[in-house]
This record gives sequence, C-alpha cells and structure tokens, in this order.
Amino acid sequence: MSSAEQNSAPTRNWPEVQAAPLIVGGSLIGIGAAIAAVGVAVAGAHLISATRQWVNELETPPSQLARLKWEQAKTAAASGATTWREHPNAQVSWTRRASQN
Repeated sequence: MSSAEQNSAPTRNWPEVQAAPLIVGGSLIGIGAAIAAVGVAVAGAHLISATRQWVNELETPPSQLARLKWEQAKTAAASGATTWREHPNAQVSWTRRASQN
C-alpha cells in the first residue's frame, strides 16, 4: 500500500461522538425520570387514600363479604357433590360388553 492509500483509508470504525450533547441528554432523562417518579408517588398516594375512604364507607367490610362468599361457595360445592353422588345415573357403572366372536 502506498502512503496516499493509507491516508485516505478510515482509521476508525466508530462515529465521532461529542460528550456535551450526551451529558445534557442524560441529565434531561434523569430529571424527567425523577419528575415521573414524583408523579407516580402523588397519584399512588391519592389512589390509596381514595380506596381507604371507599372501604370505610361500605356497609359490609370486604373481609366479612369475602367470608360470606366463601361460605356460600363451600355450601354450593357440597350440595352439588351430594346431588351428583345421589343421582340415579350415578349408580350406573361403565363396563365393556363382552366381544362376540
């Protein structure tokens, strides 16, 4: 290779990057993330407060309502199982017919 060819060949495989725009961009991203985190905290605190107020205004507390629904589900399951076992068709057994040769 001649010296002219060596001078015209690219010496780097990566683009030239300046530090200042990257620092400014990173700083703005950090500031934006901090503002977003504050917004999430404010909105979350409001939602928690509103939910607590709503629960306090209910006639039946959620824990008592859950207990009631659980008892209803257990009773329905037991009733269905009993009906299934005592149904006349429950006494029918599945057997294969003897093959006729």
